[in-house]
Amino acid sequence: MVITIKNDFLLTSKTAKQIYERIENLSIYDYHCHLSPEEIYKDEPFDNIGRLWLEHDHYKWRLMREYGIEEDKITGNASWHDKFIAYIQAVEFAAGNPLYHWSVMELYIYFGIDIPLIEKNAELIWTTANSVIKGRSLSPRKLLKQSSVKYIATTDDVCDSLEYHLALKEEKNAFTVAPSFRTDKLLLIKNDGYTEYLKNLSRLTEVKITDISSLKEAITQRLTFFKNIGCRFSDVGIPDFPNAIASESQADLIFKSALKGNEINHKDYLSFLGYMYRFLGCLYRENDIVMQWHLAVSRNVNSNLFEKIGADSGGDCIGDVIPVKNITAILDSIEQESGLPETIIYTLNPSMLDTLASVAGSFRNVRVGAAWWFNDHKTGIRQTIETVAQTMHLGRFLGMLTDSRSFLSYARHEYFRRILCSIVGEWVEKQEFSGDYIKLCYDLCMGNIEKLIKGI
Repeated sequence: MVITIKNDFLLTSKTAKQIYERIENLSIYDYHCHLSPEEIYKDEPFDNIGRLWLEHDHYKWRLMREYGIEEDKITGNASWHDKFIAYIQAVEFAAGNPLYHWSVMELYIYFGIDIPLIEKNAELIWTTANSVIKGRSLSPRKLLKQSSVKYIATTDDVCDSLEYHLALKEEKNAFTVAPSFRTDKLLLIKNDGYTEYLKNLSRLTEVKITDISSLKEAITQRLTFFKNIGCRFSDVGIPDFPNAIASESQADLIFKSALKGNEINHKDYLSFLGYMYRFLGCLYRENDIVMQWHLAVSRNVNSNLFEKIGADSGGDCIGDVIPVKNITAILDSIEQESGLPETIIYTLNPSMLDTLASVAGSFRNVRVGAAWWFNDHKTGIRQTIETVAQTMHLGRFLGMLTDSRSFLSYARHEYFRRILCSIVGEWVEKQEFSGDYIKLCYDLCMGNIEKLIKGI
């Protein structure tokens, strides 16, 4: 049997199919992604399916490397046609991998292609998809419209000019593109080039950054700038997590040492992070910004790959478990200082899921986020839904996001919706749940995140 989304793919019961029919066409609020606002603004038609599929997608790059495809056909100088053929070769036998499912779904949803995803069909898929791209002058905005996207929160550095967000804000579009306040570079004070980064921040804000007080002043100014352009979300996804909270004077000394280009020991660095996490949390509460933490990630573990290609090239992996006491200490400190902002916590390490759910349940404004990155497969999505249901309250879950640079990645929302409908359908048919299951699934697919974004 050919796997396509026409044959009740992933819908495991009659009730699941009935639920899905009611929610399949809901709008998408993509509250965390890595789409390029520049590409959205310029809206240039795509050249071919190879580029559209592979140019930014390090999920696919990893899969190709793991299958043994040479780097030239992944990130090198090979033609898009040859890269596309190489990806088909890799994905054909990727049984059980979500990329297999997503690729099948993307081909059907956006190109009407429902033939087997095998190398023998690669040329036909290439020709057919490219014919659709050319015939429809397929572009970022057309794909967003086709996917019923209403809201996009991009990932933007504190020093980003947001010029394309400003330009998009001046237009009348069927969707909103809003920046997210990403603080990774701001917090990585041990990194090479940190003092140059601060010079840029100082230039943008016209604040002479000499101590912790002026740093906070500059950050506050930038957040105001982001907020005025529609920012509702912040984010951080660095490898380390604080195990202590420095005092104001301690944080000032550590920061001044970093300004001088001195090497910061790891203990001081972690306590500085603790101080900054608390400051940022309070600042977000004051400005009604949703705080997102992406936890337990290791970045750029393959040094050779990083040196040759750079970050976000497929060299990241699941990080170590973070002690519960460290997480609760930061949350509790923010709660005591100002009250927690709306907070979403994600873990790349699946062994932390139950723990994070219990932690989140101890604070009113904290929720566990969607299955993230190496966990957004069928098992990981199911595990996240069931853990939230069993440990927290499923009715407040915020549902799926793309966390992607690909304009075709909205198929992942359909993937999530089908899995969700199957889980809830099973509960209904087993008489384990008799509530309004249509409304429950509506809220998890759109309602809850729409309310959060609008501040309802």
